[in-house]
This record gives sequence, structure tokens and C-alpha cells, in this order.
Amino acid sequence: MADESEKNGAGQTAELSSEEEKQAEETQRALLERPQISIRLRITLSFLLLFIILCGMGIASFLFITQFDSKQKFLETTSNYAFEVQQARRYEKNFFLYGTNLKDALSNVQAAQNVLRFDREDMISVIGDEKFTEMEQSLNRYEALLNRVHSLHRSSNPADSLKLIPLESDLRKYGSEILANASSAINQERLEIYRLISTGKFAVVVSLIFFLLSIGYIISFLTRQILRPINRAIEYTQRIAEGDFSPVKPMRKYRDEFSNLAMALNRMIHEIRAHQDQLTQSRKMAAIGNLTAGIAHELNNPLNNISLTTETLLEDFDDYSKEEKLKMLHDIFDQVERAGSTVRNLLDFTRVEKPIFTSVSVSELVNTTLKLLKNEFTLNDIQVEPEIDKNLPPVNGNPKNLQQVLLNLLLNGVQAMPDGGTLKVKSTLKKDGFIRIDVTDTGIGIPSEYIDKIFDPFFTTKEVGKGTGLGLAVSHGIIENHKGKITVLSKIGKGTTFSVFLPYQINPL
Repeated sequence: MADESEKNGAGQTAELSSEEEKQAEETQRALLERPQISIRLRITLSFLLLFIILCGMGIASFLFITQFDSKQKFLETTSNYAFEVQQARRYEKNFFLYGTNLKDALSNVQAAQNVLRFDREDMISVIGDEKFTEMEQSLNRYEALLNRVHSLHRSSNPADSLKLIPLESDLRKYGSEILANASSAINQERLEIYRLISTGKFAVVVSLIFFLLSIGYIISFLTRQILRPINRAIEYTQRIAEGDFSPVKPMRKYRDEFSNLAMALNRMIHEIRAHQDQLTQSRKMAAIGNLTAGIAHELNNPLNNISLTTETLLEDFDDYSKEEKLKMLHDIFDQVERAGSTVRNLLDFTRVEKPIFTSVSVSELVNTTLKLLKNEFTLNDIQVEPEIDKNLPPVNGNPKNLQQVLLNLLLNGVQAMPDGGTLKVKSTLKKDGFIRIDVTDTGIGIPSEYIDKIFDPFFTTKEVGKGTGLGLAVSHGIIENHKGKITVLSKIGKGTTFSVFLPYQINPL
């Protein structure tokens, strides 16, 4: 039955290992089949987007400055044109008032025409061809009138002087029209400049907000793309450190550097599991060796004693008295009992059948066990101090097995106090769903280097012939079967405390 159980266990382990390897391979394949979008590419694209935004803002600023420069230049040109016309009109008025020369007025008109001619294309682009043609024609008519007035003024014919009167009216009309057009263009362009400046301010504010939002989004995007995988990698490493070697599953729709890290972690997990399996196998072999050595030692000593006593009895049977023969037979019987005890303990340690669990009262279990050992306590001068809460909820367990654990812990405490002492048994209810039973002695204590080995089979700190080293190993297995745990704390010269934790029934029937 044991061989069959081992084979079934090995088969299940091999099947589980095969399934885990298959799952790891599928995980690696899923990671490799994802489309690759590296973090470097995402960072490059993010900065490229930021560069495009900056270029767009720069181009918009350049166009704004260009447009503003064009309007400013047009305003300057129109102002020069208006200035020349105003100067011509001033000389025109002086001519009619004081009879001065019109050459200066004609010179200013020529200057105004030069302005129109030199900046023709720029002005047409701003005010349009029709408006520019109107301004040019008005200026030409004004120049023609000035030339006519100038020629009539130079004439010696008295009749020509009378012709100057209607021409004065025409000059004022066309001069006013020219100035009005120039002023209108100047005012209109100033309004356009003010509007452009307002639009520019609004555009700057909007662009700045958009730029800041873009930077915020890019930073947030890169943070999510980098910090989240880093946090997941930290969680994976913590999980691995805690002994969870399940493969890292793909979390993204694409593959990047962190996917490569995940694959590396999976390879590491696979290697760790392989080495762990090898280590476990080595430990199993070492444990089997220790177990075999322990069995051989525990059985060889009584068998040697039996062999020697029997050989002596056979060789000198007639030389011994009846009492001596009986004593030797009793010695043989004691050694047989010792060997039988070792075999029974070994059977208890290797027993795999599932015990029958029932509702067990902790207070009754402790009190009954203490009563069984009452004489043992009296003979060894042991003072027992029980602190048992009678209102503790019951635990789900096997009464016989739990009593075996308590008996073993109590007897170990008695044996640890050869000169007598105090043995405390205390039970408390824990908030994590467990009942704690502490067995504390005031004995010699256990060296710290032995604490980690105290539950190993055939490990004992007792003298040869006074213990098999299986009691605590069996107790540990029993408590684990009850879904509990057993711990030990000890100080040399001050004593030892064994703590048993058992889950209690919340709503017992």
C-alpha cells in the first residue's frame, strides 16, 4: 500500500510538473506572439509628438509675426502716403491764400505716387486691387488739377485767372477724398492690428494650455507605461521571494522591454523550480538516509543486547541460578519492547489513513490528559499549573491523536526537569480563528542550533535508549493533519514552551 501510495504521489507530482511546464511554455509563447512596441519607440513617439506640437506653435508664431509685420509695414506706408498728401494740400492752401509756388505741392504728390508705386503689391494684398486703383486714380486727378492750376497761374492772360476759382473747389474735393481714403485705410488697418494682437494673445494662452496639457498627458502616459510594469515586476519578485513560482502571465496587448523581463523572470522561475526539485530530491534522499540510519540504530542496539544476553544464557545456562535466568529473560523482554516501541512509533509516523474527526472540547482534552499523568507528575516532583478556559469553542479533531500530542509534550516536559520543576498548561482564544495551547516547563532548555531540527524524525536530545526521536515528528504530523501548527521557544537553563495552534469551530452543531 505504501509503495502504491508513493507511486500515485510521484505520478501526480510528475503530472502536475508537466502541466506547470506546459502552462509556462504557453505563457512564453503568448508573450512572444504579441506585436512588439518597445518602450524606446513609445518614448520616441511621445517626444516626436511634443516636437510636432512645438513646431506647430513655432509655425503659428512665425505666421502671426509675418502677418503683423505686413500690417505694420502697410500702416507705415499708408502713413507716409497720407503725410505726403497732407503736405501737398498744405502747399495748395498756401498757394490760394498767399500765392506761393505750387512746385512743392507737386513734389509731395510725386512722392506720394512713388510710395504707391514702390509698395504697390503689399498695399494691394492688404486693401485689394479695387481700393488701390481708386486711391491711385484720385491721386492722379489731384496731380492733374495741380498742374493745370500751376499752368494757369503762370499765364499772363487775365481770363486764365478767372478759371482758377472752379479748380480750387475741385482740388479741395479730390484732396479731401484722398486724405479720407488714406485715413480710412489707416484706421481700418489699426483695427486689424488690434484684432490680430487680441487674437494672438488668445492663441498664446490657448497654445500654452494645450502645450501644458500635452506635456501632462505625455508624462502621465510614460509614467503609466513604465511605473506600472515596474510595480508589477516588484510584485512578481516579491511573490517569487515568498515561494510562489507560478509563471508571469502577459498583461499587455503588445511586447516591450517589460515583456522581455517577464520572459526572463519565467525562465528564472523555471530554473529555480528545476533546482528546487533537485534540492528537494536530494533532501528526500538525505531524509531517507537519516531515517534508515535512525531505524538501524534504534533496532540494532536492542537486537545486540538481545543477541549478547541470549548467547550468554545459551553458553552458561546451567551455571546461572533461576533468579539470574529470569533477570536475563526480563532484560531480553525489555529490549524486545524497546524494539517494538520503535516500530510502533515508526508506523505512527508513516501512517497515512485519514483519522475520524469529531467535535473536541479543549478543556476536557487537557484535563483528561493531565489526570492520566497525575502519578508521573507526583513521582518526578512536578508542580502542574493549568490555566484552561472552560468557555473555549470546540475544535474539529481526532481526540485520540490530539491526546497523543499532549501526552508527548507533557512527558517531554517532565523528562526535561529531572530534578523537578513547574509545568504550565495554558489555553487562549486567538483572534485569527485559532485556539492556542502552551505547554511550558522550567527544564534545561533546548540549544538554539537544535530548534530547526526538533521536529525531524529520529532527532532527539535525550540520552541513548531514552527516546526514539519520533514523538515530536509524529506530533507535528498530527497537528498538520488538523490544519494547525506547532511551534517551540526555548532558552537554555530557563525552560521550553511548545505552542499548539488548532482552528476552532465558529458555529458548532
